[in-house]
Amino acid sequence: MVSMQNKSKRNADILRFIGWVAVIVLLNLLAANYFLRLDLTADKRYTISPITKQLLGDLEEEVVVDVYLEGDFPAGFKRLQQSVRETLDEFRIYAGGNLRYNFIDPNEITDEKQRTAFYTTLAQKGIIPTNLRATEEGKQVERLVFPGAIVRYKGKETAVNLLKGNLAAPPEERLNQSVEGIEYELASAVRKVAFRDDKIIGYLTGQGELEQQQVTDLLGSLQEYYRVARGNLAEIPSLKGLDLIIVAKPTEAFTEADKYKIDQFIMQGGKAVFFVDALHADMDSVGAGGMFALPYNLNLEDLLFRYGVRLNPTLVMDLNSGFIPMVTGYLGERPQTEMLNWRFYPLLNNFSKHPITRNLDAVYTKFVSTIDTVKAEGVRKTPLVFTSRYSRVLQAPVPLTLEEARMEVKPEQYTAGPQPVGYLLEGTFASLFRNRRAPAGVQDTQVQEKGVPTKIAVFSDGDLVRNDVNPRTGQAYELGFDRYNNITFANKELALNTIHYLLDAEGLINVRSKEIQLRPLDKVRVKEEKTYWQLLNLVAPIVLLGLFGITRYYLRKRKYERFSK
Repeated sequence: MVSMQNKSKRNADILRFIGWVAVIVLLNLLAANYFLRLDLTADKRYTISPITKQLLGDLEEEVVVDVYLEGDFPAGFKRLQQSVRETLDEFRIYAGGNLRYNFIDPNEITDEKQRTAFYTTLAQKGIIPTNLRATEEGKQVERLVFPGAIVRYKGKETAVNLLKGNLAAPPEERLNQSVEGIEYELASAVRKVAFRDDKIIGYLTGQGELEQQQVTDLLGSLQEYYRVARGNLAEIPSLKGLDLIIVAKPTEAFTEADKYKIDQFIMQGGKAVFFVDALHADMDSVGAGGMFALPYNLNLEDLLFRYGVRLNPTLVMDLNSGFIPMVTGYLGERPQTEMLNWRFYPLLNNFSKHPITRNLDAVYTKFVSTIDTVKAEGVRKTPLVFTSRYSRVLQAPVPLTLEEARMEVKPEQYTAGPQPVGYLLEGTFASLFRNRRAPAGVQDTQVQEKGVPTKIAVFSDGDLVRNDVNPRTGQAYELGFDRYNNITFANKELALNTIHYLLDAEGLINVRSKEIQLRPLDKVRVKEEKTYWQLLNLVAPIVLLGLFGITRYYLRKRKYERFSK
């Protein structure tokens, strides 16, 4: 009888073991064929956007990412390091084996000459170093850190700066902004090296726009993503075939035929970006004895008005402004220069929470005007960029002299508040030529009076996309680089984000809207309750383990005592 019971129990155990093995094999088969990941965080910080998944899934060959964020860092940089690692782990899964990454510590090179040469190479590739100050063993130490990566694919490579965000923000917040932007920065780099968009951007000339050398950096950066063409608007029969046009700082009037070509291009779904000055103001004339800033006669007012915005004949002065060099005296025959605030050069650091401008650093502008919106049915108007709250609006004609930089500031004059200087217009636009004949000199005389849904961006500063040129070498500086103060502003990032959004509104640029909440610890409470929580974490597990062992001992003892009886 006992033998039969033992045999039956043994068979049951074998069947149970076989059942568990079958379940494990089945789960492994399901896991191999069906991919499932759950993100239980409140802000979905580990969730990769569908457009990024599609981008990674379309890779034909392996992408290699070298990340230069290896080493012993303070907590904030460790969080950035860990976030990059976690994001690349997610990327690797969705890339189907076509992504590999390495973490490299540039400071591990022991030979000083080799290390210096390596630092120089990284800087030349676009990995901007930063000095990291931290406290180690009670001492302040400084370490050179390269918070960036190189993404390579089929012999092409591009640099990614991972420390982004607004420089004016506290360090913790800027690091959090950098964490929020990791997916976009890495995915954008992958797209740049692995995929090229067939969309065509047209840079219009013929109305005194910025010359090619003055937009070299912008157009060169756009060519990494799109096809770019330049053309004289008066000589082009139509703008068909283009996906987006750029109008950058025109200084001469548009003819009715020119406006008709732009208008019908927009009616047919084309996108446009306007960087337009309302007033003529030139620093060469200001330095030569002063001038009056007067309105340009561009003949664009009615076109923009029909689309929903009006550039006002004003100039904005802002206490948050850039600097210009001025001669303040002479030492013998040598002029002594000093950097003085030039309040006609506002630094824009006040943005909307749109994906175009989210976590953007300051933008450098010159002689910027205010923008008003007007009624335009079917058009949604989103302000993107504002001046600071300490601004002043001057109506044309505006006298401009260098003495303004030397004058004492009167804060009571700077109370106009934030002024919008950039707008995004989205919707269905009405043609300027509705109920009108097509002007003479155009080929397509059939006026399309109502457009299809499209998008336009308007900025009231033509110099926003103008790069300076080295007067000695003739080489173009990076867009946004202030050579007098050796600072690079976010002008190029703003321009590129705007164009990416207009051409790909449902795509990768929307990843920039990702938001991760910063949840700092209460430092006072941590200090007060430090001992309590340390004891709880050290002692509580031991006590719980002991209670479990005692309880299990008594239950087993009770069970076998009952069995023996």
